Amino acid sequence: MTAIGYTLSSEEHHPSALVDYAQRAEAAGFDFLSISDHFHPWVGEQGEAPFVWSTLGGVATATEDIDVGVGVSAPIQRFHPAIYAQAAATVAAMFESRAFYAGVGTGENLNEHVLGDRWPEHAVRLEMLEEAVGVIRKLWSGREISHHGDHYTVENARLFTLPEEPPPICVSAYGERAATAAADFSDGFWSVGPQEAIEVWEDNGGEGPRFCQLQACVAETEDEAVETAYKYWPNSALPGELSAELATPALFEQATEMVSKDDIAEGSIITDPDPQAHIDSIEAAIDAGYDHVYTMQIGDDQGALLELYEEEVLPSFS
Repeated sequence: MTAIGYTLSSEEHHPSALVDYAQRAEAAGFDFLSISDHFHPWVGEQGEAPFVWSTLGGVATATEDIDVGVGVSAPIQRFHPAIYAQAAATVAAMFESRAFYAGVGTGENLNEHVLGDRWPEHAVRLEMLEEAVGVIRKLWSGREISHHGDHYTVENARLFTLPEEPPPICVSAYGERAATAAADFSDGFWSVGPQEAIEVWEDNGGEGPRFCQLQACVAETEDEAVETAYKYWPNSALPGELSAELATPALFEQATEMVSKDDIAEGSIITDPDPQAHIDSIEAAIDAGYDHVYTMQIGDDQGALLELYEEEVLPSFS
């Protein structure tokens, strides 16, 4: 059975607003929430980037039954894996009997360079992620551990606050190499948009929940939606590996000067106000192999998507 979720966009909203949207999404009937983890927004117009773990504490106390995941964190530079392990364990403990999903990936330079570390090539970051996940799992065992690896050192560390069960670690992967590696050390798969890499992950033994984020802008007209998406989320149309390599919102703003409104209208963002367009996109993700599909509403008017889904979209999947 597919779970349908709603995105808490840390890049666009104040943390108190995110907590409010979490409550509204639960009341609307969504099955789960996913929240993004960013140190910077992609572009300055988005305007926010609160600390995800603090926001999740508010979400945990403000909601009752809805499941939650972080999609995704990179526990390789900005977060040492020992610190990530403590943060995620604390949040998972606050959600008690609810499912909490730990989405992890190799990150973007935009967020991870801020401590002044060298930004490694992807192959090295993937090695770092695999080692980091191993450290996290050791710490989630509740035992005192020491670890002296190729990338990380941990000495005499023990976590005393733990959830009853460790959260599934769902790895983000987009290429064949990353998907093959992720199959060996993940408890699930995470992506933005349906990705063919999920087949590689499954063919190599990957098992567990499979998350797919869809991007939308619900407005009265499609033209209005395209205008809003172009203003707040032009980064969605950047090609290749730019999103992983550019270091600052200012650089993203320079890069998105090449993006046109036609690129947004013809791209992956759902701008059609017809609820069937949203239903079709969710069904396409399900057909591609995803069992957790969640949608992000771009712009200030979060109520437009919440109302549309409560009244027209979610009933199609109940």
